[in-house]
Amino acid sequence: MFIVFNKSKIKSYLISLATVITLFVMAFFIMEDDRTVETSATLKELPIYNVATEEKKVAFTMNCAWEAKDIDSILETLSKHNTHITFFMVGDWVEKNPEAVKKISMAGHEIGNHSDTHPHVNNLTLEKNIDQIQKASDKIEKITGKKTTLYRGPYGEYNDTVIKAAKSQNYNTIQWNLDTLDYTGLTGEEMWKRLDSKLEKRKYNIKS
Repeated sequence: MFIVFNKSKIKSYLISLATVITLFVMAFFIMEDDRTVETSATLKELPIYNVATEEKKVAFTMNCAWEAKDIDSILETLSKHNTHITFFMVGDWVEKNPEAVKKISMAGHEIGNHSDTHPHVNNLTLEKNIDQIQKASDKIEKITGKKTTLYRGPYGEYNDTVIKAAKSQNYNTIQWNLDTLDYTGLTGEEMWKRLDSKLEKRKYNIKS
């Protein structure tokens, strides 16, 4: 069986075929764009847990939120071992302990922002998170004369809103990947025994 096409029919079929192909191509790229948007929208904001380095180093951090009676002893120990760490300070703590803040800063330690009143930041809006960061920052700078650039949420909490709030104020959000658990009543020897074997295996950002 033979089918005979005239020129007008051939032209009509070609146009139809081209139209169908074009529609398929357009549909494919639209689907690709939708998948990209969906993927980027679901990317989770994450804090910094550690930094890759070939040096045998750990980043030691301490949260200052409650008392300050042991600050002199801590600073003496750090000085004795020629060690500098990062103190994350709550704004309320800074107001109550300005002399401790001065001593820490003058000893050459880094100071980070730990919110203003130590709330559960995951429950706060973007605006309220920003307010927490700004107020603590102002209190620290008023005493030390230095701006802070590192932020840590209270209770180690974070979500996309918390980290975006920090980023909007030019802060890097810092977490930890080893906790000394000093607040549980462990002795120094018990803490070291718990940490020593883990430190041999990888680099850590330690929180006390």
